[in-house]
Amino acid sequence: MIILSPEEARDAIRRGDMCGPVRVKGRLDLTELQQESLPPGLHCYELDATKSQIKNLPADLRIDGRLVLDNCQSLASLPEGLTAGSISLRDCPSLRALPEGLSTWFLDMTACSHFEMWPTRGTIHHGALILRNCIGIRSLPTWIGRLAQLNVAGCTQLGEIPDGIAVSSWVDVGGSGITGLPPSLQGAPLRWRGVRVDERIAFHPEELTAKEALAEKNAELRRVIIERMGYLRFAAEAGAKVIDEDQDRGGARQLLRIELREDEPLVGLSCHCPSTGRQYFLRVPPKMKTCHQAAAWMAGYDDPSLYRPQIET
Repeated sequence: MIILSPEEARDAIRRGDMCGPVRVKGRLDLTELQQESLPPGLHCYELDATKSQIKNLPADLRIDGRLVLDNCQSLASLPEGLTAGSISLRDCPSLRALPEGLSTWFLDMTACSHFEMWPTRGTIHHGALILRNCIGIRSLPTWIGRLAQLNVAGCTQLGEIPDGIAVSSWVDVGGSGITGLPPSLQGAPLRWRGVRVDERIAFHPEELTAKEALAEKNAELRRVIIERMGYLRFAAEAGAKVIDEDQDRGGARQLLRIELREDEPLVGLSCHCPSTGRQYFLRVPPKMKTCHQAAAWMAGYDDPSLYRPQIET
């Protein structure tokens, strides 16, 4: 086996003339690599191939520490039995499945929008599983077992967490399809996109009121309560001030404003869809003064006088 420094290995791989097996001492930096694959026989402590053109990894790749493949737009598959202390696969839209026998302590798959298939066996050694905004996930495997943290925020198609999965720290369910926790997670600390919440806020928004939202001193938690209530219900219960009103093809619309303690005012355009009649509250910057100005801002116009739609949708 040839032993190379990180710089020697990097240069050889980028030139395309490295022959294995090769062991690299330290961090191998292959960020923005243009090659679609890596040479076989590669063994290193840390490999960073962020924003590379890699489509797959060699079957015999060995990573002792950290593997980073963030923003690899073409990455389509990973080798069976892939093992690393930490694996980061953030924003890899072509990755649809994880390999059989995956083993790691930390797995981050944030924004892997097409990921949907779990292996039948794998191990996450009591570490963290981050699946934020993995909108294709419909289920979690029971082999996950016990974790430190579980983040499924933004997993809109995930309806439940299977019994048997447990956490020692927290679980984030913000914006997911989850409506309750299994027995194995009862009492687990909850988060909503990073903000600490209780089960009532996370799973029973119908019980929340504008009065308690306005009384909440923590601005981040107040925003979550308002989000869970829904802007329309909150505005109605809070007695929003009407700044301006006019008509569009959907009917009457109003620019509403609600003052919030130690936070910027909540300002939004209340309007109706011309096709369905459904009412919406669309948040806009506090500086908006008229309905037309707010609609123009949402359409991307800084100068409202230039916004003259034939039909507003």
